[in-house]
Amino acid sequence: MKVSVIAVILALCLTCTSAAKEATKKTKKPKLYVPQIDCDVKAGKIINPEFIAKCPPGCQDVKYRVYGTDIYASFSSVCGAAIHSGIIDSSGGKILVQKVAGHSGYKGSFSNGIRSLSLPRWRESFIVSEGKPRKGVTYPPTLEYSSSKSSTVKSGETFRKDYRTTPIPSLTTQVTTTTPAPTTTATEPINVTPKPTAPLMTTRTTTTTAAVKPRPPVHRVRDIGSSSVHPAYSSVAAAASRQIQAVQGRGQNQALRGTSTYASNRNVPRATTGLQRQEPVAAFRKPAGPPLNLGFSSKEELNPKPLEPVSQGNPNCKVDLSFLIDGSWSIGKRRFQIQKQFLSDVSQALDIGIAGPLMGIIQYGDDPSTEFNLKTYANSRDLRNAIEKISQKGGLSNVGRALSFVNKNFFSDANGNRGGAPNVAIVMVDGWPTDKVEEASRLARESGINIFFVTIEAADENEKQNVIEPNFVDKAVCRTNGFYSINVPSWFSLHKVVQLLVKRVCDTDRLACSKTCLNSADIGFVIDGSSSVGTGNFRTLLQFVANISKEFEISDTDTRIGAVQYTYEQRLEFGFDKYSTKQDVLNAIKRINYWSGGTSTGEAINYASEHLFSKSKPNKRKIMILITDGRSYDDVRVPAMTAHQNGVIAYSIGIAWAAQDELEAIATDPDKEHSFFVDEFDNLYKFVSKIIQNICTEFNSQPRN
Repeated sequence: MKVSVIAVILALCLTCTSAAKEATKKTKKPKLYVPQIDCDVKAGKIINPEFIAKCPPGCQDVKYRVYGTDIYASFSSVCGAAIHSGIIDSSGGKILVQKVAGHSGYKGSFSNGIRSLSLPRWRESFIVSEGKPRKGVTYPPTLEYSSSKSSTVKSGETFRKDYRTTPIPSLTTQVTTTTPAPTTTATEPINVTPKPTAPLMTTRTTTTTAAVKPRPPVHRVRDIGSSSVHPAYSSVAAAASRQIQAVQGRGQNQALRGTSTYASNRNVPRATTGLQRQEPVAAFRKPAGPPLNLGFSSKEELNPKPLEPVSQGNPNCKVDLSFLIDGSWSIGKRRFQIQKQFLSDVSQALDIGIAGPLMGIIQYGDDPSTEFNLKTYANSRDLRNAIEKISQKGGLSNVGRALSFVNKNFFSDANGNRGGAPNVAIVMVDGWPTDKVEEASRLARESGINIFFVTIEAADENEKQNVIEPNFVDKAVCRTNGFYSINVPSWFSLHKVVQLLVKRVCDTDRLACSKTCLNSADIGFVIDGSSSVGTGNFRTLLQFVANISKEFEISDTDTRIGAVQYTYEQRLEFGFDKYSTKQDVLNAIKRINYWSGGTSTGEAINYASEHLFSKSKPNKRKIMILITDGRSYDDVRVPAMTAHQNGVIAYSIGIAWAAQDELEAIATDPDKEHSFFVDEFDNLYKFVSKIIQNICTEFNSQPRN
């Protein structure tokens, strides 16, 4: 008896303990899953405006570039910036990242073992803080990337970003049936052969007020024409219609109510939500003859032909295009419709697609607003339908404000900017702007945006006094050579310039504003390999060369790198056409062997001009960076002057015993922007960001003709 009592007590204790554990589990807060990112992931490639992520160990490597201090440019390594700011160390850890607006300048600094670089400006920034959730903010368990890269969540599901396309509908037919059971209205696919079960009865329905499950909504597709039936299924619908009419002719009233049709986007949603009372009208039994024929054999499933594949776009015109359309009151409703038709014609001529051009639209008046961005539509058909639905917003013609908006907001990774495609902004202007465009245009051009202007009914001689900024087109466009501007005398002749505009936009070789300071140069390093340098210092010098090189976008069509080493003699280490990737260039720099000998800097400049810069491409800026640690045994002035006359921009870097007068003679004017001196090799790194900044400043200040 005692044993039984003890057993019961133990069982009750175990039950209570188990229940307490279950209650504790239920009250626990759900654990926040933090996605892990790689060291090379840049903030601009992640769409989420705010997120928590985990960095792995080892992200302090110099190959993970960081731009800025405290506030970082969005193409910086996220984890590298976190180490630089002191949020984590080289062992990794959780961080909180918040996107902020772009800045006009980013200052480099050395902090926590990482040297960040300076940058003149960038369109987007971010800040890093401790990886603790902010109150009231929900953080995603997976990160959304702007490229084809996807992030896998804990359950193993993979998410991928797709371009919007028109879905292919599935054919269904709504049939109202009556059975002995309590009746409700159901939507079912029509069978080829009616079931020989309970007698099928056509009905007249009246709605009563009772609570039942709502019916599934009718599937909707985009309206593609005047008919609500998709062309691919028109023969099926016609056959079904003929069969039903034949049945009705024999006296069966409303045999199949609402036969197989598709609801378009403009249809009004069905309003019947209650229980429907069925009142029999006429019985419809299975006929003795052949089954009802809907255009298929009795064994066929209802499987219509698929839609024709949508074009992937013109691969010879891969550009990211923004149209800035005039929505001001001055344009009027009729001309606004003409403008929309022009956009529709251009989109058709461009052949929009993810492998070709992508197009977004911004409408401006008092303030600009995005109608849709680059990733919203991925074919010309859907884009044209969307253009038709744009309504005029009114207001003034503030073009300058619109250009500023495009520069800061439109060409971002989150909006579908592809990086490898040139950025183009086409501004439509009725008459003239009501604000100034020069400063906003300059900033947009420096960001690599190719600005075109299409002006319609421009100011005549009597109206020019009303224009706020004379010659606003030349102040705004990418180049003032006439390629980027089209003047149309009347709105009614706008259609005549469709092909001309498309041809110019697709001529990517002439989109000069896509060329930036980092992707449009042939850079030749002329390296002193004399005996006074020494083996250890020579390796430090090569690291300096590599640090400068890695800041540029290197390929056979972007920036190219070459190198010459000299003593009394000269040696071409590699030419501009030798390596076409950044990693190959950096490996080649690392493999350069120290030569040792005298110092003939003048002959080295002549040699570089003949064997290196003579092979430079005509559309490239020729930049020579000469590094020496002593006075030359020969004259440097005449060779340097000859190089300058041949279009070579020369930078001179002197170390230790280098002669200041020779450095100034070698450098392009002004000397203070192109000549640098350090007292020892270990301090060379201090001038990397300054040299890059000067190269970019000089590039952005060049004439636009």
